[in-house]
Amino acid sequence: MVDILNLALPYFGLIFVGFACGKVKSLPESGLAWMNFFLLYVSLPALLFAIMSKTPFAELNNPPFLVATTLSTVAAFTLALVVGKVFGRLTLREATLAGLSGGYGNIGYMGPGLALAVLGTKAAAPTALIFCCDSIFLFTIVPLLIELSDRDHPSIMHAFGVVLKQIVLNPLIMSACFGAAVAALHIEMPVALDRTITFLQNAAAPTALFVLGVTVALRPFDRVPWEVPGVIAIKLLIHPLAAFGLMLAFGPFAQPWAATAVLMASLPPALNVFVIARQNDAWIESASVAVLLGTFASVVTLTSVMWLLQSGRLVFP
Repeated sequence: MVDILNLALPYFGLIFVGFACGKVKSLPESGLAWMNFFLLYVSLPALLFAIMSKTPFAELNNPPFLVATTLSTVAAFTLALVVGKVFGRLTLREATLAGLSGGYGNIGYMGPGLALAVLGTKAAAPTALIFCCDSIFLFTIVPLLIELSDRDHPSIMHAFGVVLKQIVLNPLIMSACFGAAVAALHIEMPVALDRTITFLQNAAAPTALFVLGVTVALRPFDRVPWEVPGVIAIKLLIHPLAAFGLMLAFGPFAQPWAATAVLMASLPPALNVFVIARQNDAWIESASVAVLLGTFASVVTLTSVMWLLQSGRLVFP
């Protein structure tokens, strides 16, 4: 358990350092703009590109694994959307964002660094695949449902156009695809470029976690909407349980692959949930509360999952 705490606490510690800085220092939120740009367009894409490009392409060809992990995310998203619609009595637009909070974990900011630290380099390929498939699904279904709920743009073709544009312009998805292409074509990266990418990818996790803590600290916290506890429970409990069950149903998979699927499903709601809510001017306060409470609650739930995996109590046949 001490080993697990030694792995988990630096990650949560950086979040709490950012949180403390955000509470103590009264700097405007606009100051995070360049850090967010660096993360989304430079450092995290470099990390995903490096993971994919250095993974043998044959390892990336695993359709049962892709189907199983994506289905677990679909199940969590759908269940959270229903909870938001029924218990929160939300509009379709708001319920879609509640679904995103229940299905979209912090697979960009926390996922890669944590998976590699807990499970080693064998977690690289499944981590990248989960990121790509979850992102493609969520960045397809969420804009589609939001566009269909917008009376100014009721056209199906317009909705699909928005979806396609968001996928093509997503730097994280594109960097992973370029990395897979490099792996497939066996392209050898120049030494100088490879070292530059290494510098950038090493900056991803600490910067992302600090920014996450600061951003959470700057969010208002007045009340907890009715649907938020249910959405958080779905993300932190139901999603990993669904991933575990689907690993058994679609398997057998190698232990590092199945363990990575459960670990990634156990991550708290992504910071991007709040960003997307603000972009669409809907469910903003609730998204803020879900990210805040989900991040704090995951100190217990995520650390427990890490302990189960590391101690060998959670094994896959």
